[in-house]
Amino acid sequence: MALRYILEKEDPQLRKHSRPVTDFNPRLHTLLDDMRETLEHANGYGLAAPQVGVLRRAVIVLDNEKEDKPFSEQVIELINPEIVSFEGEQDGPEGCLSVPGVYGMVKRPMKVTIKAQNRNGQEFTMTREGITARCFCHETEHLEGKLFTDIASRILSDEELEEMAKKEEEEAKKEKEAKH
Repeated sequence: MALRYILEKEDPQLRKHSRPVTDFNPRLHTLLDDMRETLEHANGYGLAAPQVGVLRRAVIVLDNEKEDKPFSEQVIELINPEIVSFEGEQDGPEGCLSVPGVYGMVKRPMKVTIKAQNRNGQEFTMTREGITARCFCHETEHLEGKLFTDIASRILSDEELEEMAKKEEEEAKKEKEAKH
């Protein structure tokens, strides 16, 4: 495995459409393994192949239902992903490894069902809510050459980000105290 360079928003590759994966071979497996290592190193929630310069329909996303598990068990690999249904709504802050230091408010579905193939070409369907549903949408948009900044209702200021982080910290503290 190897760390791959993550392209940033000025790179024209990020605005191109990705081609379907047709060969489920060792090259694909190496790409997925490298993306996994790159995502872990970058401390992100998801990564699409175009972000590492490969215009193929492959993404990886962390599964929030397994956040108590080791990183390797949290990763969902999605080849040729397609959102088949969604419901509800969440409006929240979103960032991207290809747009470092920028966060914006983005509306996404609360619950998303996605159809994809695994690294061996076997089809599966999966439904997730919350941040994983958000990631399904975000990462599949990368495959179409779109960035979250294209659909953000507004970009957040540093002050707003600090305020949000402080609120999150306080809520986590209250939650922890309530458990004890």
